[in-house]
Amino acid sequence: MSLENAPDDVKLAVDLIMLLEEHQLAPETVLSALEMVKRDFEKKVEENTPSPRPSP
Repeated sequence: MSLENAPDDVKLAVDLIMLLEEHQLAPETVLSALEMVKRDFEKKVEENTPSPRPSP
């Protein structure tokens, strides 16, 4: 499968891996940062998810 035809999330993952490897950061630092990023984006998803309406 060509990366050109890959889904957006796969393309982004490859770009992020390349970027992180270029900076030669400790794996523990990368994982810690990724957890922070994940929490931030999970919060954004929650904020954009409509709340269920209460039953009448």
